[in-house]
Amino acid sequence: MKGDHTATKNASTENSLLCAQGKPRLDEVWLAIRQEAIQVMGNEHRLATLMKDIFISRKSLACSVAARLSRKLAREDMTRDELLPLLQEILIEHPELVESMASDLIAINERDPACHSLMQPLLYYKGFMAIATYRLGHQMWKNDRHDLAYYFQSLASEVFGVDIHPAARLGCGIFLDHATSVVIGETSIVEDNVSILHEVTLGGTGKTSGNRHPIVRSGVMIGAGSKILGPVEIGKGAKIGAGSVVLDDVAPHKTVAGVPAIVVGTSPSENPAEAMDQSLSCSGI
Repeated sequence: MKGDHTATKNASTENSLLCAQGKPRLDEVWLAIRQEAIQVMGNEHRLATLMKDIFISRKSLACSVAARLSRKLAREDMTRDELLPLLQEILIEHPELVESMASDLIAINERDPACHSLMQPLLYYKGFMAIATYRLGHQMWKNDRHDLAYYFQSLASEVFGVDIHPAARLGCGIFLDHATSVVIGETSIVEDNVSILHEVTLGGTGKTSGNRHPIVRSGVMIGAGSKILGPVEIGKGAKIGAGSVVLDDVAPHKTVAGVPAIVVGTSPSENPAEAMDQSLSCSGI
């Protein structure tokens, strides 16, 4: 049942696991990505120009991310020549953003059997690019550049089909699998190492202001098409079955499914986000 979520939300804002995991070695991640790009350039000459622009000509992962996003997000409103220095400046000034993005790349490579390199999500996966755009927008939001943050939110929604409010708080190691139609509301909190499939909504209910969106604890896996609505808490290591509508708290390591969602068992995995097992075969409730 729902508890006092206002108090829970406030406590979570201060103490939740947001990028609390160990930091990846950016130099090692960047070296691996650059070597992968060189190999692709040698194997497929028609991609050589793209490889040079995004990877070979760049000196760091920060510059590479800025180059990729500026190509994807450029519009008449803001050209690539305007976007590239803006994004690059933010990433260089805030290396913790690049560390978060590196954690996201590693998470995708480890959890998605269709991903065969660290380079692929940065180049091809709109889920990664949407999260990276959110991270930049969130930094703008924290710097009181709200209009610019909203602009980047609208760009990500238009280009990637992912709508994340820049005030939402997301940890590291986030995997948006396929990503299409993911919506994450303004006061949502998503801790580290969470996997979210396509068409998931972390939404509010009614017209209530203040804390009105879910808290998702670390290790949670949210199945495709699930809707988690209101200031509910999804406990650590829980699993949400595909197509579920969650209106109440979910205890740690429980699996819920249905409309409305009910407990159907206990997750057999300690960390469903990493296991990515979407079946509802569970141990007893």
